[in-house]
Amino acid sequence: MIESLQGVLSHKSIGQIIVDVHGVGYGVVVPLGTFYKLPDTGGEVHLSIHTHVAQDALKLFGFLDPLEKDLFRLLMSVSGIGSRLAINILSGISTEDLSGAISRGDLPKLVAIPGVGKKTAERMVFELKDKIGAVVSEKGSAEASDGAVKDDALSALINLGYKSSAAKDAIDRVYAKRGEGVPLEILLPESLKILSG
Repeated sequence: MIESLQGVLSHKSIGQIIVDVHGVGYGVVVPLGTFYKLPDTGGEVHLSIHTHVAQDALKLFGFLDPLEKDLFRLLMSVSGIGSRLAINILSGISTEDLSGAISRGDLPKLVAIPGVGKKTAERMVFELKDKIGAVVSEKGSAEASDGAVKDDALSALINLGYKSSAAKDAIDRVYAKRGEGVPLEILLPESLKILSG
C-alpha cells in the first residue's frame, strides 16, 4: 500500500491533484483543508496517503495533516460513510470542530456539513464518540514533541550564530516541506542548508 507521496505538484484542481514522483503522475483526491494549503503548481509536496481499494478501482486520498488522515479512516469505519462522503465531511468542517462535535454529540453541527443527514450524524456520534479522543490526544502529544524538536533546533542554530528570526524561518520551511514529525537529526542539517544557501 502507498502510505506517502513526495514529489512535484504537477496539476491542482479541487476534484483531484497530480503529484509527479520521478516521472510518474499519481492522481490524488484531497479534502479542501489540504487543497488550500498546497503550494502552487511546480512546488514540492509531501502527502500522507490512504490507498482505497475498491472492486473496480484503486484511489489515493492525500492529506498534509496526519490527523486528517486518521479522521478520514475513522469516518470510513462508520456504516454508510464511504470514501467520497468522508472527504466531503473533512472538506466541510475543520478537524478540531469535527472531533469536538463528535465528542460532544453536537448533532446540529454535524448535520450542517453538506451530505450529512440526521441518521449519519447519529451513527458518527454513536460509533466514534469513544474512539475520537484517542486519535486527537495522540495528535496533541505529537505536536508537543514537534515543539520540543523545534526548540532544540532553534537553540542550536542561535548558538551557531544565526539570528533567531532567520533560524525560525528556516525551521518552518523544513516543516512546510517535510510535514510534521521531523527528527532533529534531519531538521538541523536541512535548516543549516537553507541558512547557508
